[in-house]
Amino acid sequence: MITETVDIANPKSKQEFIEYYKRVRNDTEALTRPLAIEDYMIQAMTEASPTKWHIAHVSWFFEAFILRKFSENYKPLNELYNYLFNSYYQDVGKQWPRPDRSNISRPTVAEVFEFRKFIDGHMLSLIDRSITNESINTLTVLGGNHEQQHQELMMTDIKYNLSVNPLFPAYTKNTTPHKIKTSDIPELKFVPFESGLVEIGNRNEQCFAFDNEMPIKKEYLGKYNLANRLITNGEYLKFIEAGGYTDFKYWLSEGWDRVRNEKWEKPLYWHNINGEWYIYTLSGLKPLDLNEPVTHVSYFEADAFAKWSGKRLPTETEIENVMNILKIDPASGNFRESNLLQPRAVTHDDIEAQKVAQLYGDVWEWTASAYLPYPGFNVLAEGVSEYNGKFMSSQFVLKGGSCVTPIDHIRPSYRNFWHPHTRFQFTGIRLAE
Repeated sequence: MITETVDIANPKSKQEFIEYYKRVRNDTEALTRPLAIEDYMIQAMTEASPTKWHIAHVSWFFEAFILRKFSENYKPLNELYNYLFNSYYQDVGKQWPRPDRSNISRPTVAEVFEFRKFIDGHMLSLIDRSITNESINTLTVLGGNHEQQHQELMMTDIKYNLSVNPLFPAYTKNTTPHKIKTSDIPELKFVPFESGLVEIGNRNEQCFAFDNEMPIKKEYLGKYNLANRLITNGEYLKFIEAGGYTDFKYWLSEGWDRVRNEKWEKPLYWHNINGEWYIYTLSGLKPLDLNEPVTHVSYFEADAFAKWSGKRLPTETEIENVMNILKIDPASGNFRESNLLQPRAVTHDDIEAQKVAQLYGDVWEWTASAYLPYPGFNVLAEGVSEYNGKFMSSQFVLKGGSCVTPIDHIRPSYRNFWHPHTRFQFTGIRLAE
């Protein structure tokens, strides 16, 4: 089971920092407990790193950016770990090739966990004696948020890596079931929002935010309508049955090339077996629930569905503006701590209570917004300056978090970003007009 969330996303005192650090680190290790030792090494595609690499990399992050700089007389456990577990930080040194991460059989899984303990001992000692050092505190919270990002990546990578096995193995059977009747699904409606000058981005300087959420961005919005809920599997199935994957007119050119060259006919993890639809989940293969939000669709598929529906995808400003207007508690969403590990069907009560439901959790919502810097954007300090800014090209913004996002890791201004062909993340569709 995943550890219960503690509301210390922004620690202040020494004890809060210690509790924050331990909680994040313990949550990562808790996520690995359902795995067999063989599962730690699988890398079924370049983008899906082995679990062993993830759990080593997040420890390397604390070593590379905090311990080496601030811990007097610190000696790394193994200098070569800086090469093996560096992801993309050119300023730190060379990196082991990403496609070959599964080839690193040594250090062993046990040795990687020993590396984690080694880092934890030094980090906790540093926090204990350096609580007044603002740079250490800032980087420690960044390291915690970085690790939470990798917790989600680890879950999506585990799902993909296990999914290629024809046995359809379950990551865990210990999930919370959620089922509602089709008649309980609210009708898809569009909620109007007025035009005007709006602000998006991190508004609370007391709370952590990544550099790509700053500074505040002002934008004029015309009147628009936003769907009151996410698109369901059942609605997406109608797109498939209507020939959506065989008609080029709904697709962007690059998307149509993907459809033909990679033989896309359905969302990732859908299987048609003897005329019945099934979906591979972190709990194994299950009958497709038509009420659940559709997920594991690319931007190209989301955009094609929107065109087929006579609608469009919302911009990131439109979604964040609604989040700010409605002031819905992000923690009300279906996040990792719900232990569903799968998007949840919406109810009439959800719509009645929130007006626009499922804004948080369930699936990352594709937007029509390119991932670009806000005016006045500045990268983080030297050392971690490569964190976000270097990726502001050829990607689209997603909003809201997913069913495997940590519950205290999301906020209205959070900007996720992926290439438009990405399907292995928990990505879904909300329409606008």
